[in-house]
Amino acid sequence: MPERRASVVEPSFDASRIEAPVTWKAYLICAFASFGGIFFGYDSSYINGVSGSSMFIKMVEGPEATALTSSNSSLVVSILSAGTFFGALIGGDMAEWIGRKWTVIFGCMIYMVGVVIQMCTGLGDDALGLIVAGRLIAGFGVGFESAIVILYMSEICPKKIRGALVAGYQFCITIGMLTASCVVYATENRSDTGAYRIPIAIQFAWALVLAIGLFFLPESPRYYVKKGRVEDAADSLARLRGQPRDSAFIDAELTEIVANEQYERSIIPTSGWVSSWYSCFTGGLRDQKSNLRRTILGTSLQMMQQWTGVNFIFYYSTPFLQSTGAIDNVFLISLIFTLINVGSTPISFYTVERFGRRTILIYGAFGMMVCQFLVGIIGVTVGFNHTYSLPDGTSVANNIPAVNAQIAFIAIFISFFASTWGPGAWIVIGEIFPLPIRSRGVALSTASNWLWNTIIAVITPYMVNKDQGDLKSSVFFIWGGLCTAAFVYSYFIIPETKGLSLEQVDKMMEETTPRTSAKWKPTVTFAETMGTGKKGSVVHEEGV
Repeated sequence: MPERRASVVEPSFDASRIEAPVTWKAYLICAFASFGGIFFGYDSSYINGVSGSSMFIKMVEGPEATALTSSNSSLVVSILSAGTFFGALIGGDMAEWIGRKWTVIFGCMIYMVGVVIQMCTGLGDDALGLIVAGRLIAGFGVGFESAIVILYMSEICPKKIRGALVAGYQFCITIGMLTASCVVYATENRSDTGAYRIPIAIQFAWALVLAIGLFFLPESPRYYVKKGRVEDAADSLARLRGQPRDSAFIDAELTEIVANEQYERSIIPTSGWVSSWYSCFTGGLRDQKSNLRRTILGTSLQMMQQWTGVNFIFYYSTPFLQSTGAIDNVFLISLIFTLINVGSTPISFYTVERFGRRTILIYGAFGMMVCQFLVGIIGVTVGFNHTYSLPDGTSVANNIPAVNAQIAFIAIFISFFASTWGPGAWIVIGEIFPLPIRSRGVALSTASNWLWNTIIAVITPYMVNKDQGDLKSSVFFIWGGLCTAAFVYSYFIIPETKGLSLEQVDKMMEETTPRTSAKWKPTVTFAETMGTGKKGSVVHEEGV
């Protein structure tokens, strides 16, 4: 095997100040990667409507059943999240072994297997077993995708538009949720198994499109740098930026990536599998260079996103609104909620780059907190918690305008979430980890999202179903209290990463606190820090 040595090429300008202009090709490559959000959103949302389908209920519970039991509802909804938890963790390792894009492609294949198994629901006697097994396997695929697409996008996007493009991932999630609502709305009155099989089958297309498209996209240049394949990294970066391979722009950006990788590798031992995972938990909470601090930030940020209660709306709004007896077409209301989600998310494309990640998360948490408390207060005073009984024994809210007001504030809450915490949490976790542990740090953060997603999906039916907690509108006080925690958390814990390269984010987090991070400006390149050149240098691997 030939010995490898490093040679140095000096760029002709300051790498900290000059970067390649953003071309349409760069926009399109980065934007396509966000397409993975569509099947994430679709798969998370279609079950809300399918769980209310009479054909699905009869297939699972029996011909006389009119609703899923609390235990079966909890199992069917939450099992996907359980699969994604483990899928995200495994995906973090695979992204280090085979690359970012190939991990996502492999996840798409697993996902398609899960969809096929779900399609078999109703062919035998064990409908519940098939839907649960299929959603569990599909969950592994979603876990791969949800963790690694964020990692991939964060590593390939130009820093000027990284926040907006990663926010596009959340936008695609909302598109997937909207598509699921439309499909469920169109099939809800079918009297055959198409009422639930059609919504399930459409998932296959999303995974197929993403897998085929990724074949033609370049691998992350930062993955290549970590593997010592600097020439491949240069070729990948040239494709991503739409610049010639010998462009000074490419040379300058690659210089900083290589120097940062050398610096991080010198202080973070990642020589083996155990060492790599252990490195995610090294350091103290007060140490600005601590990896543990970043891991806790990433995992707690995703936990807080789930604590807002947004998935209560999208998983259980149909049965919740049905229980009020005041809404004639709850499927239509759920569709409207999804439309608001889609329409509000693009606001973040502008605000995340104009005002910053930290700012929109603080204001978003405050807005959600107010809305959740208002929904709860209206419900326990004049709304849904006060009912009268129809001759058939059905309970109906005695103040329809109050119920409508609750729906309006839920809609405003969704708008706040979609334009702030929805995209913001994903953007930040893709930016805060140093390269040696980035894939595993993002995987841990995403796994935290799905862990709390699972917990909330499991416990919510027991909180609101009539035969269990029957909290009715009082459940919104719980979400309001958790949004209050998210507001305080945002102010004291979340740093500002706007306008910085991933390498500059590393340095910023070493030198500032969250409340002073917005004022930090880069003053030196990693190439200068490592002494590889006056203004930076690219290290090329050569065989001898």
